[in-house]
Amino acid sequence: MFFQMSAFVIDAFEFCRNNGHREGVTPVAEMPRLAADCADPSGEITWSIQGGRTPQGYPAMTLSVSGTVHLVCQRCLQPFSYPLDSSTMLVLGKDDAEADEIEEVLDDESIDVIVGSHSCDLMQLLEDEALLALPQAPKHEVCPDTKLLDALKSDKVSPFATLKNLKPE
Repeated sequence: MFFQMSAFVIDAFEFCRNNGHREGVTPVAEMPRLAADCADPSGEITWSIQGGRTPQGYPAMTLSVSGTVHLVCQRCLQPFSYPLDSSTMLVLGKDDAEADEIEEVLDDESIDVIVGSHSCDLMQLLEDEALLALPQAPKHEVCPDTKLLDALKSDKVSPFATLKNLKPE
């Protein structure tokens, strides 16, 4: 099932109160910020959002994203497939002050506290989650073609090699 990005606005507090659940699949091409970070906009993100409450009673949503995106390796500059699989809990505060208060009470780095909204764009939150799941410097485990990299390495002269020649005998 595909949802249009702009048509996926909900009351986040109501969603949590009613234990709402949504899931679907969205093409990477429909997530412009994610697509901009990818080598190409192919692929799709499978996602789900579950509303509920924390044990302390705060409204919370659990967002999960998975799929394969195509990134550019920062070592060999070749595209490669990167499996995304991330889940996070967002706890909702009514305003900044309440969000700060909730953060102190929960005291848990793995939980994000945000200011909730009565017109929350879930696609924005899902795209944020996918972006946060990307590596800062994407790299192959082992680059498939290192000829370019090897050529760069072999041409490089150590700056210390010249210093060695200056050393008095």
